[in-house]
Amino acid sequence: MSIEEQLKQLVLETCQHPHGSVKRQKGLTAIVRLINRSHKLWRDASAYYEDALQQTWLYFCRNLCEAFTARAAYDPEQSSITTWMNAYLKRRLQDMYTETQTQKNRTVSEIQEKNTGLTATDRLVAPPPPSSLLERIREWVEQDSTKKLRKIHIRDRPDVNAQVLICRRLPPESSWQTLSLEFGLPISTLSSFYQRSCLPVLKQFYDLDVVG
Repeated sequence: MSIEEQLKQLVLETCQHPHGSVKRQKGLTAIVRLINRSHKLWRDASAYYEDALQQTWLYFCRNLCEAFTARAAYDPEQSSITTWMNAYLKRRLQDMYTETQTQKNRTVSEIQEKNTGLTATDRLVAPPPPSSLLERIREWVEQDSTKKLRKIHIRDRPDVNAQVLICRRLPPESSWQTLSLEFGLPISTLSSFYQRSCLPVLKQFYDLDVVG
């Protein structure tokens, strides 16, 4: 029996058990393991792939047997389970790519607006920002030649410092949820530290080194 046939059989058996039951949970676990073994899930090297994959697994759990967040639950007669998941995964990747490009443009615009006083209307007729701006910022953060950024950190957490967070929040930025899980800190703590301690030094760099 092929893996796709095994998956189809597992899905049918799993969905016969009530939502939240031990047997349903065991079935879902078995399906996840078999999908991972199949190596048929879409993969790419984008910075936001892991976030998109996490959302896809959540979608899988919520809509495999019943439609909790989708318009309809998975239908094994319409497509294989991996085809169904890959379609959702690719949509999320496209959404994140679009959001990243939008955020990239917004980040540059906001930095320039704060330092030039341009309004949204002004920006409609203003020349486009230099394409090298983000690269210059990234180079400054990564080099941190004075070690100033590394010295600015959350109390008792030198690993969570301004250099790390500014770099991770530059486009394509890591989500606060991802950073919260990675560092084991609440999103509110990370976001507050970033606003209070990271953005001021980022603006200072722009004022002194970019605007001059």
